[in-house]
Amino acid sequence: MSAPPRRFDHTGLQVLEDDECLKLLSSVPVGRLVFTKAGLPAIRLVNFFVDDRTVIFATADGDKYRAAEREDVVAFEVDEFDPDRHLGWTVTATGRLSVVDLDDAVRAKPIRAWAPNRDRHLIRLTIEVLEGRRLLAWAQRPHPATDEQWPAPGQPLS
Repeated sequence: MSAPPRRFDHTGLQVLEDDECLKLLSSVPVGRLVFTKAGLPAIRLVNFFVDDRTVIFATADGDKYRAAEREDVVAFEVDEFDPDRHLGWTVTATGRLSVVDLDDAVRAKPIRAWAPNRDRHLIRLTIEVLEGRRLLAWAQRPHPATDEQWPAPGQPLS
């Protein structure tokens, strides 16, 4: 069975399918939780694990816990890139936070918080929207005729 054809967005980045997004999401130990704090965006690094279409992380009482109590809609982003080769990917999961109840927490995969927390809570992000993009090697990228004036990475602009 052959692989499905690659899809690209208007900028030339490869659009990733959900299964590839979930695989990449599970491949890194730390992500960025984007939530609202006092009406403004806030970003916090969290270590996590993926369970089907949910992201689970531990936290103490604080901003992330309050966002979960309110069941806020948040974004969660992970990425990996090679600045020398101009390659990389990013995955963003959007959904609603919730506090994992005690019964589910007992059955959950153990997670060790990287920060010294007291009063730890498990938080669940139920993924509703999953989006991913990959920056491919120059030769694998689409090159529309309108982009011919742009040189390859590392080459000077004329």
